[in-house]
Amino acid sequence: MTISAPAHDTAARLAAQRSRFLQFLRTRVADPANAEDILQAAYVKAIERGAQLRATESSVAWFYRILRNAIADYYRRQAASSRAMDQWTADWNEAYEPELEAEVCACIQEALRALRPAYRVAIEQVDLGGESIDSFARAQRTTANNASVRLHRARTAVAKQIVAICGANSIHECADCTCRR
Repeated sequence: MTISAPAHDTAARLAAQRSRFLQFLRTRVADPANAEDILQAAYVKAIERGAQLRATESSVAWFYRILRNAIADYYRRQAASSRAMDQWTADWNEAYEPELEAEVCACIQEALRALRPAYRVAIEQVDLGGESIDSFARAQRTTANNASVRLHRARTAVAKQIVAICGANSIHECADCTCRR
């Protein structure tokens, strides 16, 4: 693929402004890695949509519009992800039976002790402590997305531990514990 001279000039101008663009993003997006990702995606979009740039228009101003739209898209995706996670957590909490907690055998505690510390903290604070994913994420200084992935992995690890410890296929089977640990 060859780039025409005007497109090459535009690309060079945009590349020369990289640090300014990144600073613009960092003041609007808290995580520097996310700011970098947004910038890279915006560069790709600018390459794909370069033909939309009018000859009378400043390429830098045009690129700032792409960045502003990318920031809006980023926050829309974050909000949608957070709403989905909140809904899932609410559904899971409604399905949880408080009386089951008193019946769960010692296998659960043993399974929790076998977890990595980060996973154990996630299970203890969110699932057992009732903390929201968002507040857990803030306390852990991470994103809600990262916290939900960590929690998912922790739950998977607990399930594997329960099977390894007593052969139960789910926590609900522990309510009628036959292994008598």
